[in-house]
Amino acid sequence: MTSRDSAPPPLRPRALRPGSRVALVAPAGPLQPGVLDKALERCRKLDLEPIVYPAATRRRGYLAGSDDERLADLQAAFDDPANDAVWALRGGYGTLRILDGLDLARQRRAPIPFIGFSDNTNLHALHARAGVISFHGPHPGADFPLETEASFRAALFSGEASGRLPSRPDDPAPHRLVGGSARGRLIGGNLAILASLCGSRDAILARGRILFLEDVGEPAYRVDRMLHQLLRAGAFDGVAGLAFGRFTGVREGAGHMAAVLAELAVRLGVPAVAGLPFGHTDHNCTIPVLANARLDADSATLTVTESATRTGRA
Repeated sequence: MTSRDSAPPPLRPRALRPGSRVALVAPAGPLQPGVLDKALERCRKLDLEPIVYPAATRRRGYLAGSDDERLADLQAAFDDPANDAVWALRGGYGTLRILDGLDLARQRRAPIPFIGFSDNTNLHALHARAGVISFHGPHPGADFPLETEASFRAALFSGEASGRLPSRPDDPAPHRLVGGSARGRLIGGNLAILASLCGSRDAILARGRILFLEDVGEPAYRVDRMLHQLLRAGAFDGVAGLAFGRFTGVREGAGHMAAVLAELAVRLGVPAVAGLPFGHTDHNCTIPVLANARLDADSATLTVTESATRTGRA
């Protein structure tokens, strides 16, 4: 059980605390009615101070405002020294359109948490290239069951390793695809987004790392195609382990998806687990991208083994 990741340790953002000021942004799709109100309520229940940026209230077709408006929001949210975190309100589509215009100089100097998933995988890839930990986690206006909140707090507030991703008794049980265990830094996110980044400067490489993947609304044959796109691009070269989350929103039987994931895992011959509690589902655990973790395929668990945040203001 070894890690072959030779990259230097990533920069850790400072932990959240009661009263932290959180920028709420919409870098991709527009919000549905009521989502912003739920997001504000969620922030207040977490004892956070939400600051809503303008594009969150706009709509331009399938985008939350123009590219210039969304990029301006995102840049201002990261650059404002009064902000303690940037939290995406939703995914959808559109972050890729503004990715090259975003300057993460503040994140390289004095990083704060960035939180989101789905289309926000683009921003996690940008953070990973900059060597900064970010947080693949639920959006504030989404469902937030107790286990999801516990995972969020453990990753972002505690200043300690957040530990094992907690499953719920009524959820589908995670299961082993290929046995064994692996250690390494976490990399990954939404499969469709990672496939779309192939050939770009932000394309991910999983050498020595545990790759985590999830998706929604993609039937097995398209998941198969995207996995092979990443395979042919070299993204899986030297991967330490595979941690598959939930692949939801498709009508076909679960057996088709399981077969696709298992085939890849066997082909790569690395420890692999499917059905872990993250993705487009109400129980969406928070995963710190670039933090060290342990994947135990025999017990079907993924455990974050180091703190992803630092305490204090400096």
